Amino acid sequence: MAENKSLQNFDWDAYEKESKGTQNEELLSKYDATLSAIKDNEVVEGTVMSINKREVVVNVGFKSDGLVPAAEFRYNPDLKVGDKVEVYIQSQEDKKGQLVLSHKEARASRAWDRVNEACDNQEIVNGYIKCRTKGGMIVDVLGMEAFLPGSQIDVKPIRDYDVYVGKTMEFKIVKVNQEFRNVVVSHKALIEAELEAQKKEIVSKLEKGQVLEGTVKNITNYGVFIDLGGVDGLIHITDLSWGRVSDPKELVQLDQKINVVILDFDEEKKRIALGLKQLTPHPWDALDPNLKVGDKVHGKVVVMADYGAFVEVAEGVEGLVHVSEMSWSQHLRSANDFLKVGDEIDAVILTLDREERKMSLGIKQLKDDPWQNIENKYAVGSRHFAKVRNFTNFGVFVEIEEGVDGLIHISDLSWTKKIKHPNEFTQIGAQIEVVVLEIDKENRRLSLGHKQLEENPWEELEAKFGVDTVVEGKIVELSDKGAVVALEDGVEGFCTARHLQKEDKTPAAMGDTMTFKVIEFNREAKRILLSHLRTWEERKEAPAKETKAAKKEAAPEMPKVEKTTLGDLSVLADLKAQMVADETPKKAAKKAEATEEAPKAKKATKKAAKAEEEA
Repeated sequence: MAENKSLQNFDWDAYEKESKGTQNEELLSKYDATLSAIKDNEVVEGTVMSINKREVVVNVGFKSDGLVPAAEFRYNPDLKVGDKVEVYIQSQEDKKGQLVLSHKEARASRAWDRVNEACDNQEIVNGYIKCRTKGGMIVDVLGMEAFLPGSQIDVKPIRDYDVYVGKTMEFKIVKVNQEFRNVVVSHKALIEAELEAQKKEIVSKLEKGQVLEGTVKNITNYGVFIDLGGVDGLIHITDLSWGRVSDPKELVQLDQKINVVILDFDEEKKRIALGLKQLTPHPWDALDPNLKVGDKVHGKVVVMADYGAFVEVAEGVEGLVHVSEMSWSQHLRSANDFLKVGDEIDAVILTLDREERKMSLGIKQLKDDPWQNIENKYAVGSRHFAKVRNFTNFGVFVEIEEGVDGLIHISDLSWTKKIKHPNEFTQIGAQIEVVVLEIDKENRRLSLGHKQLEENPWEELEAKFGVDTVVEGKIVELSDKGAVVALEDGVEGFCTARHLQKEDKTPAAMGDTMTFKVIEFNREAKRILLSHLRTWEERKEAPAKETKAAKKEAAPEMPKVEKTTLGDLSVLADLKAQMVADETPKKAAKKAEATEEAPKAKKATKKAAKAEEEA
């Protein structure tokens, strides 16, 4: 109550007059003299007074302390109270009456000059890794954003970039683009120099055959990189295991510690060849000594090629099954038609060379050779069904069973049809019945026939298609030389172009059915020649022949005169002389008789003439 009364009795007007007095002004001037003269938009140095999660309080010697966002000091996690920092005066007094500062802008105002200076002097700078970007990271260095390539983070490959985000690390500025103001930094460059010295020391102590412990650093398709403590070596995929390795990840894992043996090294190029399989005995040395040619083995197909398959019969021990040893069949094109990787098979050892560490295997030997008793199973004259496998111009290749092939010559396909190519008669994959004609055991081939399934019809065809026989046929093939004509019973004949002429002069066409006359029948050559021309020519000539024959019958038959031989000439001469001698008296008598009758005949003639006149 007493305090309230004193406040009520306080003379505020007198206090206000007193505060405006000369004494107050003097005190204010002395206080102002203790403060630093600062201006907006300039960079000054201040002292860190306090730090919390959100703000950093900085004293720049002004009448009030300034506040800087703590995020602007992320690049410097070691910041502490009392540190000197540069700040940029954004405003001497905001709405709340506080001094507004920025450390980020202070750094940025001098960043480019500092970056160039650090690059020229090869300085080591601190940088804050802000985030990931394509191919690397974005780093805050001296107030500027710089690019850190993924390959420059560390000497070993980085598998997870995210673990570096938010970290502060030391960097070396390796590249500055003045035109675009781009900066590239590297952390790897700082440790390479130290590692280079370590590498030289390690390489100088290496020896071939030396066994070292290393850590799996990287795994590729062609091998595994091992960190030997500052220097890397490569285990080629072929040196990982005595067996086949398709993927190195099947044997080792990242960061795994393994023992390796030094196979070779290049001190200048710092290349070290390492081996893992060499630490174990060669599988061929441990192969069963009792194993021999002819034994049966079980294995797994590990590699396929067109020419064969590699089968692993024991770990690290492989044998080759050539494609020719996969089947008794002669139609073998690729081993992939029989086997695939991963197949487990039985095989027979064909060859075994322990010194060369080579083995050849066979699969077909597990089955009986079909040519062993070919004479009994496929005797000459026996009939069988076969599968058409291939064509040639001269015949058809067929397979009676796996490993037993034969050839049907084109001339043995049909008795009557003229076949130009086997594909006119059958097709690949078709079944065809055959007769065994001949066995060639040495070359593993059979001579087969198809037409021999029937009797030779040409013995009987001569009676039906003899010379001068008139038949009907259909043109099934036409060319400049003539036409192939289909006759009855599946028989074909040939008519030359000249003998194809029609009576009406129109050309013959494919599919025409016409009459033909057989002008030649050759049983041995199995050939029938036909003529359509003869059929209508002879029909025209028939009436003329009949007239000529009638005239010949009406005319008296003249005596046949036999030809005189030289031996008959003397006889004829004597006969003529005698005839002349006999006819001389008769001629004389007839002449005298003619002389006496002449006047009488003359008178009679005159008398007859006179009587005719009178009449």
